[in-house]
Amino acid sequence: MAAGREPSGPGTDPDFCREPDGAPPGTRSTPVGRLDPAWCSVRALLRADSSVATAPPARRWLLVEQPGPWGRDALLESRFDRRVASRLAARARELGLRIQLVRRAGDRLADSGRRWAVADTTPGREFIRWSTRQTDAELLQLPWDGSVGTPSQTPTYLVCTHGAHDVCCAVRGRPLTRSLPLVAGPDRADVWETSHLGGDRFAANVLVLPWGLYYGQVPDDGAELVRAHAAGQVALPWLRGQAGLSPAAQAAQHHARRELGLLGILELPPRQVRALPSPAPGIERFDVVLAGPDGGITVTVESRLSAEAHRLTCAAPHPGHWRTWHPLSLRVAAPS
Repeated sequence: MAAGREPSGPGTDPDFCREPDGAPPGTRSTPVGRLDPAWCSVRALLRADSSVATAPPARRWLLVEQPGPWGRDALLESRFDRRVASRLAARARELGLRIQLVRRAGDRLADSGRRWAVADTTPGREFIRWSTRQTDAELLQLPWDGSVGTPSQTPTYLVCTHGAHDVCCAVRGRPLTRSLPLVAGPDRADVWETSHLGGDRFAANVLVLPWGLYYGQVPDDGAELVRAHAAGQVALPWLRGQAGLSPAAQAAQHHARRELGLLGILELPPRQVRALPSPAPGIERFDVVLAGPDGGITVTVESRLSAEAHRLTCAAPHPGHWRTWHPLSLRVAAPS
């Protein structure tokens, strides 16, 4: 397969950014919420920024229910016990877990069930287990290895609504947390507001556990996202990537899914990522081998810096460049 066409706008590759019918992002549907041309999520839509391969490296997560307001640093600037917060953050760093505060839409502090969960998105080990605590300090002593708690049988949807971090997350995320439970029903989605997920300009951002699947610019009421997961598939038009995988592996997966129609949540796990010689300064190339249904699939992807710099969050003090990912080739191994 030939390399993709040249980008049609800053940081945009049509091979990654257009919907299957050829319409650029934002023309088929756009995220819910007011539109303000100064906001980073609106500017990203107008530039048609690609969100492909932007999921973070985290594989293990600590979810802590904490209703009430969150400041920019949600854990330290909330009603969570401040005497415990910094020690909890230190323990999470030591054990390699990313902390997310969660709350139900509209919850008051008195509504808290003081729930907490550990989620592991490592392929082949995926789980999320929920427990309750009597005090915040208990979290410093309880095991975080998944040995306690009740396993969830329902996909967990974490929608970023962290307005103190970026206004786009609140304006785009909060309507989604209200609509998702309605379109999904109680047996198909466990929906929570959550603190900063990253990629503010791609609001509304959603993390689906226990698989660690990141979505951005989720439109309307989220029904298409829920429908895809109910069928055991990813919602490819809005998929940013799978947390814990390298950006190159995420980009290769996305391209192979689109080209081969392999949308199953567990399909195309990466087996090898190999760096290739750079053809020019600022350009990175990789061969990524994915496990396909009939053998290996090798995808060659290229990463480039954006041609122009832009403010990537509403609060960013200066414009910045970002990396975009572009497919160069896809090779399916002949059946043995």
